[in-house]
Amino acid sequence: MRHRVAGKQLSRTSSHRKAMRKNMARSLFQHGAIRTTETKAKELRGFVEKLITLARKDTLHARRQVIRELGDQFMADKDGEFLEQSVVQKLFSEIAPRYADRPGGYTRIIRLSERRIGDAGKQVVLQLVEDASAAGGAEGPGSGRRKQRAAKRHQAAEAVEDAAQESQAEAPADEPAAEEQQEAPAAEQAAEDASGEEPRDDQKNSE
Repeated sequence: MRHRVAGKQLSRTSSHRKAMRKNMARSLFQHGAIRTTETKAKELRGFVEKLITLARKDTLHARRQVIRELGDQFMADKDGEFLEQSVVQKLFSEIAPRYADRPGGYTRIIRLSERRIGDAGKQVVLQLVEDASAAGGAEGPGSGRRKQRAAKRHQAAEAVEDAAQESQAEAPADEPAAEEQQEAPAAEQAAEDASGEEPRDDQKNSE
């Protein structure tokens, strides 16, 4: 019986399962995202986030712990040439500092509509969260979207205020012309009233 044994077997032996987990974690650190099944992604997520938490300490002991769990491997580009950094070096120099102020939640799982050919397994994309300030501190999940919406609303409000200020700045220059236009009809109306009153007075006198 597998009482109190965490994790899934994934239809593999212990050695096969550990090797697969290491290889997938290295690929994730190298490329930033990998495509796999949902079950594997959920099993890999905890392993990867523990390694990132260790790498945030940036000590010799933490580096040795990561190498023991993950191993180290040189990275190659698309042409097959080896890069200067290895996987562990990239983890400590680039990935871990990105999440210095983030208390966990370094990865996300994005479910895909496509199924794997053969067994129709659910496909997902496991990727590293790029924005370090998206959900840090006391903020809850999804605060990144709320921040973006608030920023858009703030920009729209600023644009409206700028337009109002510009219209107010242009208004004094246009006011004299508008007043003249208003005064002209008033003068014409007064002339018409004056011209209309004279005949009436004459008519009254004649009567």
